[in-house]
Amino acid sequence: MILPKVRDPRFVTIRRGGTLTDADHRLLALWAASCAEHVLGLFESARPGDPRPRQAIEHARAWVRGEVTMTQARAAGGHAMGAARDLRGAARHAAYAAGQAGAVAHVAAHELGAAAYAIKAARAAAPEGESETAGRIECQWQRDQLPEAIRELVRDDQRLRNAICWSVFDC
Repeated sequence: MILPKVRDPRFVTIRRGGTLTDADHRLLALWAASCAEHVLGLFESARPGDPRPRQAIEHARAWVRGEVTMTQARAAGGHAMGAARDLRGAARHAAYAAGQAGAVAHVAAHELGAAAYAIKAARAAAPEGESETAGRIECQWQRDQLPEAIRELVRDDQRLRNAICWSVFDC
């Protein structure tokens, strides 16, 4: 579970009654795509012939550029999650990260799902005894990628949802 029971209006676009601007929504999607792409190799090494997670990341970015619709980006995210179903460990988490990135076009709050699953992927891929360190390194890398315009929004979201995101944002 990565979404709260009550939607945070800061992650709902203005036209839907929230306070999120379209520009910040696009920045959230790009950041989520970067988080997912950073661990994508963990999926692709397990399933080199399956393009679905990479396509979800590409669709997230294409949505930002206005080249695909929200529905297309969301569908690509769902296909990426489908690629995860019969996997375990790092490859599964990496595919879920890509799926969450694709879903940001539909629900901006999926941005944290992409980040959380990417951290879980990094942890799962780490040698025995190094998973916590790998997770902290991944978390810090993600924070370093945050655009200034959404930095405080995302950091606050990490604080609020850390518990439902497997406490991966303790870095």
